[in-house]
Amino acid sequence: MSTHAPGSRRRSSLRRAAPISAVPFVTGALISLAGLVATYMFFVESTTGQFMDESALVQAKVAQRFIGLPAAGVLDFLPATSVVIAALVVLFVTLARRRWKAAGIALAAMAAANVTTQLIKLGLPDRPFVGVQTLSLNSLPSGHSTLAASAAAAVFLVVSPRWRPAAAFVGGSYAVVAGIATLINQWHRPADVVAAFFVVAFWTCAAALPVMRTGRSWNVWLGSGRHWASRRWWTGLAALVAIIAAVSTALVLRAVSTHAHDSIISFFAAGVGLIVVAGYGLTVLGTLLLTQQVRRRSSR
Repeated sequence: MSTHAPGSRRRSSLRRAAPISAVPFVTGALISLAGLVATYMFFVESTTGQFMDESALVQAKVAQRFIGLPAAGVLDFLPATSVVIAALVVLFVTLARRRWKAAGIALAAMAAANVTTQLIKLGLPDRPFVGVQTLSLNSLPSGHSTLAASAAAAVFLVVSPRWRPAAAFVGGSYAVVAGIATLINQWHRPADVVAAFFVVAFWTCAAALPVMRTGRSWNVWLGSGRHWASRRWWTGLAALVAIIAAVSTALVLRAVSTHAHDSIISFFAAGVGLIVVAGYGLTVLGTLLLTQQVRRRSSR
């Protein structure tokens, strides 16, 4: 008769399990990098992309008349709230659960994402003239959006698997709202926000692998029905919002394709839709990536 407790046997089993494969995480990072490059090539280098992006920025003045002050309030407090929320959650998890390595990795990824954004902004040349009247100064990616999304990603990485679906949805929603507010206040074009999301997604994938490998004892899947924060509908809701936004954006662009210059607010709506699709789409992919890897290892 064995004298080992069930928890001891499970920890022993996790220690003997094969290492987490790097392939899904490397693939996710490469997809994020490809998304960043594609965003730049279409929305900066092409006439069609620049026209859509600039039109959304110009038409944001209409929305600003109605919700400019609330959006400005979000932006004013965004840097402080992003850092404070992430710091408090990471600090609590670190002290309460003693996840020192995960906290260090998550904070390093958050810093790397923000430094990367600033380096890209400084390194990219001015926007080329391709027939669209616009400011030539490069504004891609958005620093505000990177800060909001990276703060959410840091929390997502350090919480236990049962909390990740809910944390991903709430954090993704926060980043999306921050990105839309940036557009409404005409600080950034939609593509700047989307590029920021891809930068954060790249570093989240890069950080997730060491978090999983160094946190084997607590990265354990207990089932989606064991806790309200791990319910499948969190991911399903994010996917539903992304799909609705994608369809709505496609319909809006189709409607203005033949009368683009007569559009009053259609490109702004399409820009908002693009931000929502990117934000929630990456939220879904990130949740599925970590959840599937935890499930696979926990089932061994």
